Amino acid sequence: QVQLVESGGGLVQAGGSLRLSCAAASGRTSSSYDMGWFRQAPGKERLFVAAITWSGGSTLYADSVKGRFTISRDNAKNTVFLQMNSLKPEDTSAYYCAARRGGVSIVAGAYDYWGQGIQVTVSS
Repeated sequence: QVQLVESGGGLVQAGGSLRLSCAAASGRTSSSYDMGWFRQAPGKERLFVAAITWSGGSTLYADSVKGRFTISRDNAKNTVFLQMNSLKPEDTSAYYCAARRGGVSIVAGAYDYWGQGIQVTVSS
């Protein structure tokens, strides 16, 4: 089992940047897992944001964040990152990282392990 812990969220003004991190806790490795970031606003469904293969060789982005967000990973540190630039108020949400094997997916139900989520708030 992989335990995931997100960090780096907070409050930022529109146009600003934040970098989210997702680390595997308790010494468990996440380096063999394909990883994804999702976000969920109150009362709404959990939406795909970005994903990266275990090797880092392939990435996938939602259209709404393409060109503004970058997903990356450091397997030596068992950590996945989401660099968020040019943030907009509509990016306000709780952000979750997730892990699976077998390739990246935009479907939340395809992921086996989830972090607890972290809040990102973008003020206008």
